[in-house]
Amino acid sequence: MRALALDFQPRRPALAAWATLALGVLVVLSVGSAGFWLQHRSQGHEQRLQHSERRLNGGDSMSAPLSAADSRAQQAALAEMKRVSAQLRRPWEQLFGMLETLPREDIALLALAPDARKGQVRITAEARDLEAMLAFHQRLEASAELSDVSLLNHEVKVKQPERPILFNLLATWEVGDARP
Repeated sequence: MRALALDFQPRRPALAAWATLALGVLVVLSVGSAGFWLQHRSQGHEQRLQHSERRLNGGDSMSAPLSAADSRAQQAALAEMKRVSAQLRRPWEQLFGMLETLPREDIALLALAPDARKGQVRITAEARDLEAMLAFHQRLEASAELSDVSLLNHEVKVKQPERPILFNLLATWEVGDARP
């Protein structure tokens, strides 16, 4: 039978255990300092955001009142932003989809100039003959997106052998359920 070796004194931890402990302490300290830095930075951003919101809402008593010229410039910029916003909210896809699906065997669309502010669209096209131009006009008038289609002008190209007709139409662009 073998003899038992009993050691009642604990062994000293190895160097690897001390290194692991030191590394763990370093990780905890670095994470804690990074958290403190991020919290401090977040508070700084929050303060700047609150300051900006107060200035936008007119609640910043420390800022000087706007001069008349600055006030007019600010009103003009606001009006321009509202105009652009109204143009972007128009149903552009419906207009372009309708124009693309119309039969155009004898018609060539040359230009499309929508004016979202007035709710109108100007169409420049070329037709093979007068009947094709009138049929295109009727199809536009019958569409759900356009109304009050009117012929602004037309010109017969006599120098070309086919004698096509160049014409301009102006139509009211119906908004429907869009929010102008």
